[in-house]
Amino acid sequence: MSTMSLQQIKQRFGIIGNAPQLNRALEVAMQVAPTDISVLVTGESGTGKEIIPQVIHQLSTRKHNEYIAVNCGAIPEGTIDSELFGHEKGSFTGATGSRQGYFEVADGGTIFLDEVAELPMQTQVRLLRVLETGEFIRVGSSKVIKTNVRVVAATNENMHRAIQSGKFREDLLYRLSTVPIPLPPLRQRQEDIYLLFRKFASDFAEKYRMPAVKLTPDAVELLNAYHWPGNIRQLKNLVEQISVIEQERDIDGPRLQSYLPQAEEFFPAVVGVQETKIDERELMYKFLFDMKNDLNELKKLVVELLNHQGDFNLSNDQAAVVNRLYHDLNHHGEQRILPPAPIKTETVKPVVFDDPDTEDYEIHEEVQESLSLEDREKELIQKALDKHRGRRKYAAEELGISERTLYRKIKEYDIQG
Repeated sequence: MSTMSLQQIKQRFGIIGNAPQLNRALEVAMQVAPTDISVLVTGESGTGKEIIPQVIHQLSTRKHNEYIAVNCGAIPEGTIDSELFGHEKGSFTGATGSRQGYFEVADGGTIFLDEVAELPMQTQVRLLRVLETGEFIRVGSSKVIKTNVRVVAATNENMHRAIQSGKFREDLLYRLSTVPIPLPPLRQRQEDIYLLFRKFASDFAEKYRMPAVKLTPDAVELLNAYHWPGNIRQLKNLVEQISVIEQERDIDGPRLQSYLPQAEEFFPAVVGVQETKIDERELMYKFLFDMKNDLNELKKLVVELLNHQGDFNLSNDQAAVVNRLYHDLNHHGEQRILPPAPIKTETVKPVVFDDPDTEDYEIHEEVQESLSLEDREKELIQKALDKHRGRRKYAAEELGISERTLYRKIKEYDIQG
């Protein structure tokens, strides 16, 4: 394969950069294009994974047939089978007629399944059958339909971790990733960052009919040193902002810095280290451990109250514990021990339990703390949304769950984010 052919591919598809990992990904795509081998493109969000299936399709014998790109994470779980495989009239509410699915429409062509890890388990079973036999059945039908479709999938998730958590079928992964093509994050393409900036600056200058913005040497140094958690997509958005907002066309380091998000808005990533995400089961375990710690703190506080016979001042930490524990009390009309507002350090009466062996009891307040895991989960989701100002993508990353799961939880708990 000559260097010229690789450069021609870059020119044809508007691909900028000469990083070795990028070149290798394109070379593999060119090699597998004439075959019908399934390909799995991996890489972080915003790295341009969608360009690889386009290259594969256009260089294959299927190039004159349909190319359909499907974002698996954007289609509601209840309709994704219908979208992919079609349905018959009356197969579900609202199905007023029969409909062809993407696998039927793209017969002889290529289907790109982006965010494939978001596919529901039942859809994964259907997809595995198509890949292995070339057959599928419409929703609500019993008739087997044959199709000849080339599948290219992409994901930004750790698929082996998804398998371990029961989110993705192992046999489907192996069937999809006959040839894996990893795309490098922008931070690993140091020599390409400024090239991309200049390309985007030129594009936006033409679009908005204004001179292209340029960077001073210190701004170029800052550009290359930044981590780029959003990769190429983030860089493109930044260049567009600067192009439209700035009157001065020469951008120096301090001016560029004002457009780069602060570090706390993104999780710091370590090059070469995979980010660890927790699944829903691990999230529930975390709630349980938190509750156990809170209850232990409460026990210590009650002992202090009894030992001091009421003449006892709450410390700031103890007041915080009490507020946290009793914030959601009174679900069933019980009297609160403490008001919901933050507690100031003050003397409080001891809580004396109604024990037949205890003569000197004065107060008997029945308290039933809510041990509901749903309440804890709702509280954590609300905190994540508040922290990221309602931006669900970052809230989902904070919680270690997918955006689809977060949307479902928000709807389930009627959370206002």
